[in-house]
Amino acid sequence: MLDALINLVSEVLELLGGVADLAVKSLKSLRDIKKIPGPLLEQMNNFGVNSVPIVLFTSVFTGMVTAVQIAYQIRDYAPLDLLGAGVAKMVMIELGPVLTALVIAGRMGAGIAAELGTMRVTEQIDALECMAIDPVRYLVLPRILSGIIMVPILTVLAITVAIAGAAFVSNVVVDLDYTTFFQGIKLHFVPKDLYGGLIKSVFFGLIVSLMGSYYGYYARGGATGVGKATTQAVVSSSLLILLVDYVLGVILFGK
Repeated sequence: MLDALINLVSEVLELLGGVADLAVKSLKSLRDIKKIPGPLLEQMNNFGVNSVPIVLFTSVFTGMVTAVQIAYQIRDYAPLDLLGAGVAKMVMIELGPVLTALVIAGRMGAGIAAELGTMRVTEQIDALECMAIDPVRYLVLPRILSGIIMVPILTVLAITVAIAGAAFVSNVVVDLDYTTFFQGIKLHFVPKDLYGGLIKSVFFGLIVSLMGSYYGYYARGGATGVGKATTQAVVSSSLLILLVDYVLGVILFGK
């Protein structure tokens, strides 16, 4: 029992140290950011444009379900005029940032780990080092920056589509007209709700890209190692997203 606990603590410390080391190396590479416009734009396209369909699909149904559930809960206790405000707050503060991040973790976190892991086990990263090309600057930094930039943009898109889906269901299922729905949002809108959600999404984008890069960059053991790295990247990213969501929720909205 004690040995297992010691091994667990050792693995966690090793993970934290490795992630921190890769993050520091990436920060140092920022001074050479002008040398990577091509890889950066390519990764922004992968993170952003290619992720739009799945984000749209997830967010529209999230908004619809949220509207139905909130309407069911407040029907006997509060006027339905508050439905729009309730949906908007829930989507902006929690559902939009978190669900978008989890979807991106499953898609891009796995993709980054698999891509970099394959490059590691096939010695492509070693080849870059032999050619005096910094692999962190060329491979890791563009992915981290694209995550930080594109996840908040995708979150804004998700929030917008979720609210639109909620408005549609509120009109069709709950029989609440669009004017009343959006008037409720307008009356109870607090800028902090939106800003807080976007702040969360910046951290989530960093988590997804950094964890995927870490597990892929240090993958070992051929195809089996790449598969293991991919799984670890998704699981670690998802758990960290939920943990950081709680911490930021307390900091931003706890008082």
